[in-house]
Amino acid sequence: MWHQERYQRICTLLDTFQRLSTERLASELGVSRETVRRDLLYLERRGELRRIHGGAMTTRRQEPPIDVRAKTRIEEKRTIAKLTRSEISSGQTLFIDAGSTTTLLAEELSTLEGLIVVTNSIAVALKLAPSPREAHSTSSNRVVLLGGDVNSALQATFGAKTIGEIHRYRADLALLSPVGIDAAHGATSYDHDEAEIAAAMASCASRVALLADHSKIGQASRLSYCSASRIDLLVSDRAIDDPALLAALARGGRVLHPGS
Repeated sequence: MWHQERYQRICTLLDTFQRLSTERLASELGVSRETVRRDLLYLERRGELRRIHGGAMTTRRQEPPIDVRAKTRIEEKRTIAKLTRSEISSGQTLFIDAGSTTTLLAEELSTLEGLIVVTNSIAVALKLAPSPREAHSTSSNRVVLLGGDVNSALQATFGAKTIGEIHRYRADLALLSPVGIDAAHGATSYDHDEAEIAAAMASCASRVALLADHSKIGQASRLSYCSASRIDLLVSDRAIDDPALLAALARGGRVLHPGS
């Protein structure tokens, strides 16, 4: 097993069991306890876990499923969706990742015409797909749902096939919803699959927009996928009072919030 595979497996096991002994990890991975100790040292330096006597424990709280997230901070997310809608024009090609905020954004974008939307989110695709009556209209939106494995908790596709398909496109704007965003780590996610999708979308877009309510500002999750200096637009429901983050944003990057 390659070291990157071990790192991911260790994190997955700790997500499930919260804490495990070095001996148990060595048995699960089929490697020596000394190898596990080295891996734990490396992962602790990255902030992925905390070593304890005889083993390790997780330091991150897993995000709830998307159907649970969809019921929290609804008004804040709707405010963000409406603000973001004002930045998008008909005819643009957009990447949209899976998230409760981007699902609300899809509702707002349904009033536009001529968009090409490339997404791994089943909910986003369904909200933006033209009706049968509009399917052959030249002004209707075109929606591409990326293939791949299906994550039922996220209601989205993921994996190598999804990443490969993303790299076939060049988008005007990637619209991403992070778990947290701060100056040091940029946009972060808890889930490896979500982070890989968002990173691929960011790399294949001319501009990157982050949609983050106030609870995510100044926060970091365990996987960084886009540095603050790569972010062109940050949309939030409140003014951002984080000088370090504001300074770290891309030169010319904008912050959009009510009243801005």
